[in-house]
Amino acid sequence: MQMIFEALSSPVRRKILAYVAHHEMNAGDIAARFDMSKPSISQHLQLLEHAGLVASEKRGKFVYYKQVPDTLASTLTGFVQDVCPIGGPIRRESAELARKAKAGEADKPAE
Repeated sequence: MQMIFEALSSPVRRKILAYVAHHEMNAGDIAARFDMSKPSISQHLQLLEHAGLVASEKRGKFVYYKQVPDTLASTLTGFVQDVCPIGGPIRRESAELARKAKAGEADKPAE
């Protein structure tokens, strides 16, 4: 529980959670949204993962991150971010990216 509170104490980590709330992103795409070094973003992502708030999956040379669904912490974080003037728009952007990705998958022919 302590790791969750530590993870949520950082505005950067709360923004990262908002970005991956509905749509997975690779570490480079996440880092591009912040004015800080990639190693710093990597440390934030590792802390979020150790706290159980995000999950990672390595695909080729990229590592993709997504929010761990259906946990008390993700539910509470989502509620707070929805009403937050900074987190709300980011979560809406994440939901829109997820919608577009899903629509794009539906447009692809079956293999």
